[in-house]
Amino acid sequence: MERLPQIKTSLPGPEAQRTLALDRQFVSPSYTRDYPLVARRGEGMMVEDVDGNVFLDFSAGIAVVSTGHCHPDVVRAIQQQAATLIHMSGTDFYYPLLAQLAEKLAQIAPGNSPKRVYFGNSGTEAMEAAMKLARYHTRRHRFVAFLNSFHGRTFGALSLTASKAVQRNGFGPLLPGVSHVPYPNPYRCAFGHGSGECHCDSVNYIEKLFKTSVPPEEVAAIVVEPVQGEGGYVIPPHNFLARLRELADRHGILLIFDEVQCGMGRTGKMWACDHFGVAPDILVTAKGIASGLPLGATIARADVMNWGPGAHASTFGGNPVACAAAMETIRLLEEKYIANAARMGEYILGRIANWRQKHPIVGDIRGLGLMVGVELVKSQQTREPNPEARKKIIQRAFEQGVLVLGCGESTVRFMPPLVVAQDQIDFALSVLDRCISEAER
Repeated sequence: MERLPQIKTSLPGPEAQRTLALDRQFVSPSYTRDYPLVARRGEGMMVEDVDGNVFLDFSAGIAVVSTGHCHPDVVRAIQQQAATLIHMSGTDFYYPLLAQLAEKLAQIAPGNSPKRVYFGNSGTEAMEAAMKLARYHTRRHRFVAFLNSFHGRTFGALSLTASKAVQRNGFGPLLPGVSHVPYPNPYRCAFGHGSGECHCDSVNYIEKLFKTSVPPEEVAAIVVEPVQGEGGYVIPPHNFLARLRELADRHGILLIFDEVQCGMGRTGKMWACDHFGVAPDILVTAKGIASGLPLGATIARADVMNWGPGAHASTFGGNPVACAAAMETIRLLEEKYIANAARMGEYILGRIANWRQKHPIVGDIRGLGLMVGVELVKSQQTREPNPEARKKIIQRAFEQGVLVLGCGESTVRFMPPLVVAQDQIDFALSVLDRCISEAER
């Protein structure tokens, strides 16, 4: 397949339109699609649609295909495992790959204490397991989470999520005992600090809650994304996680890191929390763990994961084929792609460093590795979000063969597969540069 986009038809093309009509008739309308891409096959950084148009994927299937689309080594591992053993529920039987993958995740997880691993099928399931484990271990029922966070859409995870009101609308009452506090955002500090001056008022805010309305002895866990994903690719101040760690330890509260989107090498280190030198009690990961196969993992300190047989389980969690894909994915990440994510992330930030001066609607640029956000505003002075411009930019990028998605109120996120090369970055950024200029007219 080509290394760069080739658009051959109007979008959506005739074959794509047939799929769209079928989708409108039979598929749940709850799905959200920013543009009408109808994919047929993928290879590396590229996706071909049903009409033969080829796109450069700067979304990685929403940060999932960490080793690119259909990496030959991952495909080979999947094929070999599928021909050997497709399923044998790990909740009732044993197979080597489940234990081997758990051992590997325990080895690479942050922190020096022994770990144990629970497997589910997604990030949401991994978070549900983390919540149940936190309650079971502490015998407490409350949680503290952050505004603009996204932790999933099942009832427990949705109770933590505070990303968009539409995700909660019509589903209440949700899990009681969840308190949300502001996430420290250096560009949009909830406590009125200037740009770059957001400190740890969020931690102070939690302390006030503990003194006024949330007894700390009832709090099972504080749940946080080390880098906020759906909330806008927000990187907190460097001492934020350390302050949270100290607060949690002081009150006997567990600290849960949601690394579903920011983990598995995306930030240029295996885990985003590695940038801050802080380890959680429980870490939740999924998305990039198996290069596209459904798998989620809840990794906890061994002394925390002390629930007994039957307390929690999943028929398909840790499926042999998904485990094979994950083992190969982690090998590739460790050997070359985490390092590539760090290099290419620095290259992207260098290439777009002048966009704030060049483009009046670019308010902020931030990123770690291949987790880069460009926040759009109506005015750099007022910082009013500009979702209309973002919508135009994402649509025009699609029409020119580059797949990007938004996050937060008005941020465009760059989250390509970790295999991305410099010439592909150059192409994508040139397209996006033009699209931003168009949106400013």
